[in-house]
Formats: sequence, structure tokens, C-alpha cells
Amino acid sequence: MAKIVGYIAASLDGQIVDGDGSLDWLFKYDDMDLGEHDYRRFITHIRTVVMGRGTYNFIAHESSPWAYAEQRVIVVTSQPLDEPKGPLEVRDDIDALIAELRGLDDGDVWMLGGGRLQMAFLERGALDEIEIYIIPELLGSGQPLFPLAGFRASPVLISATAMDKGCVRLHYRF
Repeated sequence: MAKIVGYIAASLDGQIVDGDGSLDWLFKYDDMDLGEHDYRRFITHIRTVVMGRGTYNFIAHESSPWAYAEQRVIVVTSQPLDEPKGPLEVRDDIDALIAELRGLDDGDVWMLGGGRLQMAFLERGALDEIEIYIIPELLGSGQPLFPLAGFRASPVLISATAMDKGCVRLHYRF
């Protein structure tokens, strides 16, 4: 059975993008040494990437080539995607998608991007673990890591590690 995981960076004040919808605040940490937790190592264990429409639109409008050619990509949206940037599948039923993902046995599933889709999975008990990289930046506005939706949980801390440039890695199990 596939493990469904999150791997995401957030500012110290809990934002994942700034008030302009930009990740520029995060890009200045691209040379940070994450050692064994580096994204390039993380992605080698991922067979399926799941993202919402907002994350897909953000990635699709970047000039860089499609980064997920080695993974199955599923975009959760109720609207068709015109001229998809890379090979992908579309789903609009989260409950059916979770059942499908739980049936996979070819690698882990990464919930890429914003907190709304991750929250939908959390509310259904379908996010197994999350790695959150707290970046020492205060943005003052933006999109929160987890939207305030009334959902409550008490995840179990697996580890907390001080990283390069004042970053802290928090690893939780739900």
C-alpha cells in the first residue's frame, strides 16, 4: 500500500506563498544543504504526484520544463485542463482518488503544493506523514500552510531537526 506524504516549505509565520502569490522568498534558500532530506533524494521514492488546480496552474505557467516526467501526475480539478504542460491525469472525486491511491503498490504518493488539498486528505484520514521545512522568513501575508477549516488533529512528531540557514525540518505522522 502506498504511503501518502506531504513535503513542503512554509515561512515562520505559516505561509507557503507570499501575498503576491510568489515563491521568490523561498528561492533564495535553493542552495540550502538539506543532506539526506534533500528534495532530489525525496523525489526518487515518489511514484505518484497529486496536486490541486492552483498548484498545477502555478507550475504550468513556469518556463521550466515539466519536472515530473518520471512520476504519474494527478491533478485534482473539476475543470478540464487545456493543453496540459506534461503527461497527467485529472480526477474530481477526492474519495475515489484516495481509494485509488491506497491501492497503489509501486511507490509513495506526494501531495504537492497548497494546503487545501492536503486538508481535504487530512479530513479523510488519508495523509500519512508530512515533512514541513520552516524557513526563517516572516511574510506578513500569503497563503497559509493549512487553511482554517475547523479540522483538528494531533499528529505525532517523528523528528525535529535544525538545518542549514536557520531552517527547521519537522516530520509528523498522522
